[in-house]
Amino acid sequence: QVQLVESGGGLVQPGGSLILSCATSGSIFSANVMGWFRQAPGKQRELVASVNSGGITNYADSVKGRFTISRDFAKNTVSLQMNSLKPEDTAVYYCYADIRLLAGRYWGQGTQVTVSS
Repeated sequence: QVQLVESGGGLVQPGGSLILSCATSGSIFSANVMGWFRQAPGKQRELVASVNSGGITNYADSVKGRFTISRDFAKNTVSLQMNSLKPEDTAVYYCYADIRLLAGRYWGQGTQVTVSS
């Protein structure tokens, strides 16, 4: 019943920027944590960034200073501003939401980000 809809992926040159967005619907409960994982071919899925219900953010070391996560608590949406993109950022990015009152972690379908000249 909970649905996460992602948008904003695409192809960008190294050094460029993209904004990923994720909208959550289907639940009357706010997400305790929202954020983004990514998975590149042959690589393990890794946490990129998250923000909890108190507004505290967390970033992977590889993206600190380049990515910024933001959240609209009223609308249960989250965005990821990605700057200074590198080829190693190429991956499928998955939005997720932890909703404690529903005892679950919910996932978006994934959106492809490709950084290439």
